[in-house]
Amino acid sequence: MNGPDGPQSGGFTGGSQGAANDGPQVMGLALPTGTDPVSIRARVEAMELLLERSFRIPGVNVPIGLDALIGLIPVLGDIVTTAMGAYLVWEARNLGLSKWHLTRMGANVAFDTAIGLLPVVGDAADFVFRSNTRNLRIIKKHLDKHHPETRIIEG
Repeated sequence: MNGPDGPQSGGFTGGSQGAANDGPQVMGLALPTGTDPVSIRARVEAMELLLERSFRIPGVNVPIGLDALIGLIPVLGDIVTTAMGAYLVWEARNLGLSKWHLTRMGANVAFDTAIGLLPVVGDAADFVFRSNTRNLRIIKKHLDKHHPETRIIEG
């Protein structure tokens, strides 16, 4: 289903759409854009995965994410990862978390940023202090208590 602007977005595209191949097929992951708790949970879990656990270091099997990789770029990397971490706090605000929880989450991001500004020490700290994982835990605890329908049973 290609329109004048190219393939439609909104999920995985590809597969068999007929016998003729119109060119390369685009594969992508679409995240929900709604403001409901289920959509917000999906987005914050995807952001935390991207920032903290998207890759594994071969040989030692330690997960790292874009937070640690982008943080290697002096100053600019810390600004970018701070903005991405602040996104989780913004989503938490949209969920209606208390000012106490938002302050804790903001402090996690601020501490990660402050430590990240230190050369070498800050880069090593990104492997130990994972502010986005801590913030996701706060959001999930709120969602599990106030919106239990968003729980995902893994097993």
